[in-house]
Amino acid sequence: MIELPGWMVTMFVAMSPISELRGAIPLAIGFYGLPPWEAYLLSVTGNLIPVIPLLLFLGPVSELLMRHPWGHGFFTWLFSRTRRKHLQKSETFGMLALAIFVAIPLPMTGAWTGCLIAFLLGMRFWESFLAVAAGVLVAGLLITATVIGSLTVIGSIL
Repeated sequence: MIELPGWMVTMFVAMSPISELRGAIPLAIGFYGLPPWEAYLLSVTGNLIPVIPLLLFLGPVSELLMRHPWGHGFFTWLFSRTRRKHLQKSETFGMLALAIFVAIPLPMTGAWTGCLIAFLLGMRFWESFLAVAAGVLVAGLLITATVIGSLTVIGSIL
């Protein structure tokens, strides 16, 4: 069996849509014993790798799917519902709201979901990228601090 180095596993976990850096940082520090700064840099980098392709290709993929009757109906409903409910707020708070959303260290609030939200709201590429990147940077700091604090508390108890 091939054993991948810890830094590589950390980046792959950070790239994945479910765990993102919320899973990668604890894995890197707690399991692989990487220093917190390295875990942070690897996880943030890994989490940002899929952002550009997602922002570039969500539009063309949805257009392709809209050519089919089921896709057209679904995406028409999704776009009109999302934009009707959130467009005014996104025009007012767009980048800041997206960055805060991505920065919240909870499941389903990471870079992948942030890219989807930016696409659904019709945000421009660079605006979306900068907001998602800022959110990822902050989320990485929050998760790293939480892991370090948790390990310190556990270490003092044991």
